[in-house]
Amino acid sequence: MRRVLFLVGGSLLFWLLASLPFRILADDRDAGDAAVVYAGTAILLCLLPTSLTLLWSSYALKQAPEQQLTAVLGGTGLRVFGVLLMGFALFQWVPYFRKYPGFWTWLLVSYLVTLALEMTLLLAGRPDPMASGGCEPPGPSTHRGVHTPRSPTE
Repeated sequence: MRRVLFLVGGSLLFWLLASLPFRILADDRDAGDAAVVYAGTAILLCLLPTSLTLLWSSYALKQAPEQQLTAVLGGTGLRVFGVLLMGFALFQWVPYFRKYPGFWTWLLVSYLVTLALEMTLLLAGRPDPMASGGCEPPGPSTHRGVHTPRSPTE
């Protein structure tokens, strides 16, 4: 659950840092406001499927490799399909999203940012294979090579 909070916090931080300069620097105040709305909407559209895939993938990391593959492929499909379907529905049925250019750009950038955040959180929090009983790499304590000196008591 903590990972989801980091995902939400990072996404909201991106929204503020990316969209507010557009609002301030826009020649047309309405276009600047639209940039903030488009960016916020895009982040929200991306957060729902990305949060679900983050939770699913976090669970799958503790499972068998087949489950991990299913989570990766299924999560990708869920995320892409969900974001595109919701974005297309908004674009078609809500005239405000066709009024100013840039909605699809914000959606693409937001998708990539949330994907990068999700992957970073997953990889940073994955379990250590050594702690779960995985194979240890050969080292001085477990492997006696040709050039390793032996003690006189062995």
